[in-house]
Amino acid sequence: MTATGRTLTTAAAVSRKRRRPLLHYVRRGLIYLLVAVGGAVSMVPFGWAFLSSGKAPNEIVNYPPTFWPQQNLFVENYRQIWVEAPFLMWIRNSAIVTSLTLIGAIASASVVAYSFARFEFPGRNTWFFLMLSTMMLPGEVTLIPSYLIFKTLGWVDSFKPLIVPAWFGGGAFNIFLLRQFYMTIPRDLDEAAEMDGANPLTVFIKVLLPLTKPAIATAAALGFIGSWNNFMGPLIYLNNPDRFTAVLGLRYFMQGTTSAQLSAGPPKDHLLMAASIVVALPCLVLFFVAQKYFVQGIVTTGLKG
Repeated sequence: MTATGRTLTTAAAVSRKRRRPLLHYVRRGLIYLLVAVGGAVSMVPFGWAFLSSGKAPNEIVNYPPTFWPQQNLFVENYRQIWVEAPFLMWIRNSAIVTSLTLIGAIASASVVAYSFARFEFPGRNTWFFLMLSTMMLPGEVTLIPSYLIFKTLGWVDSFKPLIVPAWFGGGAFNIFLLRQFYMTIPRDLDEAAEMDGANPLTVFIKVLLPLTKPAIATAAALGFIGSWNNFMGPLIYLNNPDRFTAVLGLRYFMQGTTSAQLSAGPPKDHLLMAASIVVALPCLVLFFVAQKYFVQGIVTTGLKG
């Protein structure tokens, strides 16, 4: 090859190296732009609710609608939601139901997932498949039978129908999530602990549970959001306003409320928006705090089956 040919080859290689980073940065920039646009679009309803929570009642129903509040009533509206209804009591009820449900779901799902992942027993895969098949059943299918069972037990108008079922397995999804994570942990750790005299319960508590923090955090975050935002369950089983959860109490801001009694009245959409923002805050804070474990648990779960 002549000197001129080598020079042209070198120039072409340098040109390709220069073009490659440019294309790489353009591609990544387009991806970031699409993600940013998608995130902005998904935040529009939340932003609209937040801005509406600072408007006057007649301003919300104006047409054409106004995006920014003409009057800054944020402080007044957020103060009013605690006066118009027993909202603090409803939040306390939600905290009680969610915490007890979460403890039961994580504890029972961890034990069941451990048995599916580590113990050999007849029909293990069949039982696991049947357990997963319950995820295909809509909640409406089991709603009436469940209500009749809880009514026979005398649990209607109490927190028991919302809490007790979580202590019996914790849900098929949580079992699947934790079982798949247990399957990624080498059995060598179990065998090493057993050689030191550990029984299966000790192996579960001392060896496996500390290693499953990402999966447990993922199950806990999803369980918290599902239980905190549960509307159908409290609507079906709770009749006394003193036992309402925060999500169920939101509907009274649609009818209008007074501090003396929960009675029908003019709609108070501005208070509904303010109360909705308050109810959504715990889920948002939890997600941002547990985001690291949440993503790690989703990524590492299901690598081995």
